Amino acid sequence: MNGPKRLRISGFEYFDPTGYSSIDGSLLNRGHDVGRSPIARVLKKAGIEPAPRRKHGMTWAEFLKSHWNVLAATDFFTAEVWTVGGLIRYHVLLVIRLATREVKIAGIIAEPNDVWMKQIARNLTDGLNGFLNGCGYLIHGRAPSFSNSFGDILKQSGVKTIRLLRKSPDLNSFAARCVRTVKELCVDPMIFFGEQSLRHALAETQSFYNR
Repeated sequence: MNGPKRLRISGFEYFDPTGYSSIDGSLLNRGHDVGRSPIARVLKKAGIEPAPRRKHGMTWAEFLKSHWNVLAATDFFTAEVWTVGGLIRYHVLLVIRLATREVKIAGIIAEPNDVWMKQIARNLTDGLNGFLNGCGYLIHGRAPSFSNSFGDILKQSGVKTIRLLRKSPDLNSFAARCVRTVKELCVDPMIFFGEQSLRHALAETQSFYNR
């Protein structure tokens, strides 16, 4: 093994606790969706232990604890809406500040694109009422919508984006848990007729959650 997968964040290196994600990602790039658990079993059976250097870097838990007050996370979820043109699936972008658990529905759109994402980045870092004002890092997954231009605009306002390792949803657990709550409170029990009804329901859910 060449060593574990790592992320460099604010001068610190976060190591994949096992190195299995690195192997899993490489296999996935070649069209083999294996998963970390089978990889761990195969390596253990072959007598290959996880790379010993992994403990030399800052763990993910240590990074979160050290930067708690300046961390935010974001994730997409979808909601189906009945319109005059039929059933349309909308994408909703949710952002949460980890220290306060305050939530922001950052945007709603049928199909995210780079122009829309750049505008979202400007809104989140607006000098007067940007939701990410005072934040230093934004954690997100590997969805293509989180483009380089999206990250560049955030970086200009002092917010660094942290693109997580492939197939590691546990590293974005705060946003994922919040998405689950919003879906349970609002999206799953309701039928939406028109985009405006979705927007209104999510705005009410945001206010309720933050209170």
